[in-house]
Amino acid sequence: MKVLTVGGGAREHAIVKALVRDGAEVYASMSNRNPGIAELSEDFIIQSDTDVGSITEWAVKMDVDMAVIGPEAPLGEGIVDELEDKGISCASPNRDAAQIEISKEFMRDLMKKYELPGRVDYEVFDDIVAIEDFLAHYEGDLVVKPVGLTGGKGVKVMGEHLDDKRDVIDYCRKVLEQEIGGESKVILEEKLEGEEFTLQVFTDGVSLIPTPLVQDHKRLYEGDEGPNTGGMGSYSQADGLLPFVDEEVYESSTEIIKSTLLALEKEGCRYKGVLYGQFMLTAKGPKIIEFNCRWGDPEAMNVLPLLRSDYVELCRGMAEGGIQDMDAEFEKKCSVCKYIVPEGYGIESVPGNKLEVDVDGIEEAGAQLFYASVDEKDGDIYTTTSRSLAVVGFAEDMSDAERASEEALSCVKGKGIHMRHDIGKPESIRRKVEHMEEVWGDR
Repeated sequence: MKVLTVGGGAREHAIVKALVRDGAEVYASMSNRNPGIAELSEDFIIQSDTDVGSITEWAVKMDVDMAVIGPEAPLGEGIVDELEDKGISCASPNRDAAQIEISKEFMRDLMKKYELPGRVDYEVFDDIVAIEDFLAHYEGDLVVKPVGLTGGKGVKVMGEHLDDKRDVIDYCRKVLEQEIGGESKVILEEKLEGEEFTLQVFTDGVSLIPTPLVQDHKRLYEGDEGPNTGGMGSYSQADGLLPFVDEEVYESSTEIIKSTLLALEKEGCRYKGVLYGQFMLTAKGPKIIEFNCRWGDPEAMNVLPLLRSDYVELCRGMAEGGIQDMDAEFEKKCSVCKYIVPEGYGIESVPGNKLEVDVDGIEEAGAQLFYASVDEKDGDIYTTTSRSLAVVGFAEDMSDAERASEEALSCVKGKGIHMRHDIGKPESIRRKVEHMEEVWGDR
């Protein structure tokens, strides 16, 4: 089968690896030349992810059968609608269904309208005076979010990024005036206390297959300090759960996603593809922080390499229906993903540094390499302003998976780079378990 992929990041490298592993011929559209994707593809073009017309025209020329879209931006631009109009099936949501991520207002309103489990209290504003009036009467801490897409970097939390209500007002004014996220709107949500985790599912809009849970680490520095980023790394357990998430929480989280899919169907925007649920486990159970209309990055790198079922057939099932007759089997191994990023990432990146990557050494360590945003010049790899590459260690035991990822990190050399070493380490995981024990103690 000929499959179009869109996107040039580490997530898309993981997608392409899985597709090629299971027999697909991949035709890739990338905004940057990802060396890993370029090597695996039958052909590729360098094209903006949101140039829907040009990508669709090329896909028709290449006579592709199906498409898998990596990033959210082209989904919001309606790339699936365009491709399907040309007879190309897509294992990704159309523009209407993608609103579950593209618009936080749409997502929150949907959950409120259908009284879905896992929802949080929120208010949407487009006027700074109304915000000031709301805050004058609000007790407790809040989370401030632009309504639109910000690449995972627009959320500010009271008590972490914002010290008090004055800081909240100042940030809200910035969002409204600069139209951060593409709109002059901001959402104020109740601040949740607990630990975050990710559940991703394969779905055709009616049935779903849940995948192993993953915990991402957004903060730039060890100990979960510093600014939010697109994600510095993540880990998953061999049993598909997490140290602070049991089977009951896993099942209730799956039910929240099922109810959301049903609500989307009732709204006339049936969802198909991978749906990503970002949860906060609280004293009252799992709550939805956000939905993403695609694989997570880095979470895709934890999950897809462990998939033992045919990914091409799963994509066909999502695109055309029939997921209820399929299974998704995963190898029972732990995974630890760690990103290498340019110095200053999350604040002001310093790009242009050469990376020396010992690919064979990474494989010998029991890890896999995923290229993200890099420049390739005359066969050499250089950093850009975004995340550079990820390594993922796999093993039956978490400590062995973490050691594999650390050994793989040592196979990447270069000046002006940064990484978090604490992801997947026993003390880091223990801190998260102890945090949840404190939260549960308040019940």
